Amino acid sequence: MENLIALLIGAPLLGAAVLLLGGRRLDKSGHWLGTLLAAVSFVIGLALFADMLGKGAEDRALHQRLFTWIPVEGFQADMAFQLDQLSMTFVLLITGVGTLIHVYSIGYMEHDERRRRFFGYLNLFVAAMLLLVLADNYLLLYFGWEGVGLASYLLIGFWQHKPTAATAAKKAFLVNRVGDMGLSIAIMLMFTTFGTFAFGPVLGATGEASEGKLTAIGLMLLLAACGKSAQVPLQSWLGDAMEGPTPVSALIHAATMVTAGVYLIVRSADIFNAAPDAQLVVTVVGAVTLLFGAIVGCAKDDIKKALAGSTMSQIGYMILAAGLGPIGYVFAIMHLVTHGFFKAGLFLGAGSVMHGMNDEVDMRKYGGLRKYMPVTFVTFGLGYLAIIGFPGLSGFFSKDKIIEAAFAKGGTEGWILGAVTLLGAAITAYYMTRVMLMTFFGEKRWQPAPDADEAPSAEPAAEHAAGAMPHPHESPKSMIIPMVLLAVGSVAGGAVFEFSGFVEWLEPVTGFAHGHSPVSAAAVTAATVAVMVIGVGLAYLQYGRRPVPVVAPRGSLLTRAARRDLLQDDFNHAVFVTGGTHLTRSLVYVDHSLVDGVVNGTAAAVGGLSGRLRKLQNGYARTYAVSMFGGTAVLIAATLLMRAV
Repeated sequence: MENLIALLIGAPLLGAAVLLLGGRRLDKSGHWLGTLLAAVSFVIGLALFADMLGKGAEDRALHQRLFTWIPVEGFQADMAFQLDQLSMTFVLLITGVGTLIHVYSIGYMEHDERRRRFFGYLNLFVAAMLLLVLADNYLLLYFGWEGVGLASYLLIGFWQHKPTAATAAKKAFLVNRVGDMGLSIAIMLMFTTFGTFAFGPVLGATGEASEGKLTAIGLMLLLAACGKSAQVPLQSWLGDAMEGPTPVSALIHAATMVTAGVYLIVRSADIFNAAPDAQLVVTVVGAVTLLFGAIVGCAKDDIKKALAGSTMSQIGYMILAAGLGPIGYVFAIMHLVTHGFFKAGLFLGAGSVMHGMNDEVDMRKYGGLRKYMPVTFVTFGLGYLAIIGFPGLSGFFSKDKIIEAAFAKGGTEGWILGAVTLLGAAITAYYMTRVMLMTFFGEKRWQPAPDADEAPSAEPAAEHAAGAMPHPHESPKSMIIPMVLLAVGSVAGGAVFEFSGFVEWLEPVTGFAHGHSPVSAAAVTAATVAVMVIGVGLAYLQYGRRPVPVVAPRGSLLTRAARRDLLQDDFNHAVFVTGGTHLTRSLVYVDHSLVDGVVNGTAAAVGGLSGRLRKLQNGYARTYAVSMFGGTAVLIAATLLMRAV
């Protein structure tokens, strides 16, 4: 069965190559080819999963070595894959949700003349993400990591005719490069410390390395995770990335790319377990981002950007759980999978709403859409209930476990983290209820479509026309079916994981430990449900009982800051852009005034001295005779003086 691992990556990689190199002859059928090859990868994943279930817990890992990638004395890297319980979980999520998004894109991108290229980029992204989670060493993982960055750049900027999309793609690429430097430094430290970068030897030898080195490696891995998973301080790219087509938001920013950082931390569990300081920083980053994204999501009127803030916050939950160590690794992955279902469904639902509303993204111009888009309303609503933690749905099981694990950390740290997770749950219920009410309830607030050049999100659609009044309608079946299937996952996914032994499934890879929580599980559940009800109630009082104005009110100082992403871009511009400009100018001044001044001054002094000495060489014999006479006189005088002494 291990021979099938390479085919998991090979199928979508073949699709990318054919679609991107095949030319226009594939314009009419390329989308079917891309979808078929994504589905082939999913079927192979299911076959490997079935085979894995038939083995004992300790015998489930498979390895496949293709060839030696870099054969250098003392430095050898293999093109080799590792499929264990952790990577299998990601394989099924990537290929399963990825295939559904391919199907959705058939209808969503129907009128785009570059649809073949779009599906080629989707296949390339799936292949790179699979390489990332199937690599058996950090160097090959880095290769997949960079492939994901490239594919995301191409997909976010797919509509490069829009300046905002082109800028967003460059921003995502540059911010991620900062995180990628962290991963590259971590790999270098691993090699100098352990003499290898393969998972087995590195993670198995953490006991032989100093805590200082392991802390440095852990912090660099965290920096990499912050870039890919949009965690503070490298979170600024995620909201702008919503300029890409909506299927891109569902694939990259819900189920796959933004979860790569969580995978990296959990895969490197032994390093973080041996470096408690680095582990503490992980929890702090997760806690801060959890609240940061939730607050931003409360103030966004753009439906996709509100969901982007939600993604940032939910990934914060996962990072926080991963920072808790063995009591949280499994629950981080559990929430990652359930989040993949309901957040992908929410993004696809947002795309369905936009499809029926002339690509309008401003929720203040929606209202009452449940009557016109009943299937979208139900599927989106189930995703909404799942993410706010409604009892019995997937988010209830996975988020509740993270809150329990936070309290189980113990001590003051446990109480603080538990309070943060509960506060995040309340804010999540508030902003998602706000999205639900503004979109599907209340009176219709539809506005004529603006001119295409001035539209906030000019997504190509056949019915889009400047000045046209939206006529909401349900989306085609190719878009509806993936939404329905993801809604099923949003409803049942958590219960399946809760009662199917998911903890026992991952424990051989991630480890697991029961914490000693000062708060009972029943009390945590009651508190979680209570804060959810409070968040829903506050949103209803503000958006359900009174008309929603088409033009956003000025709002409080916090609201205005949240609309600008809590001034993250202002901070980056002031510190890095303006600060970098002043630093560069200062260095140029020092270079010109000091470095060049010393060099040029020395050259001028030598030149001046040479000019003066040159005057002694005037070509007159009498001058040379006088010089010789003077020199002889000086020598005679010096000799007589020395004898006298």
